[in-house]
Amino acid sequence: MLRCGGRRPEGLDEGFFYLPTVLDECTSGMSVIQDESFGPVLTVERFTGEAEAVRLANDTVYGLAGAVWTTDEAKAQRVVSRLRIGTVWINDYHPYVPQAEWGGYKQSGFGRELGPSGLAEYREAKHIWRNTDPSPQGWFA
Repeated sequence: MLRCGGRRPEGLDEGFFYLPTVLDECTSGMSVIQDESFGPVLTVERFTGEAEAVRLANDTVYGLAGAVWTTDEAKAQRVVSRLRIGTVWINDYHPYVPQAEWGGYKQSGFGRELGPSGLAEYREAKHIWRNTDPSPQGWFA
């Protein structure tokens, strides 16, 4: 159910502009839940407990980012550890910083950008095995 938004802003007939949108009463089979949407769209799915919330969050082929909102720190840590997503905010959404790795799980991408892991993506490892003993070694002996 569309609660607000869902259309182009008045006076912006050109370009890719879309009002922030809230969709309520969403279910896991809907494409807006199953597809990775990079627009200003908030989907609302109802759940009855922690286990169901985690199941719903993980029930997709994507896993880029998400958030956990709770005043219970132990619950936040427990839920975060069970989510199959690359970035989790707790009680907030912050802009990203270059020191933190960015990347998703599952079909939300491979590898990482930014941070130490992101820099490692640009390196190529080389294994060098040097024998300084002229006598035959291993199966050559």
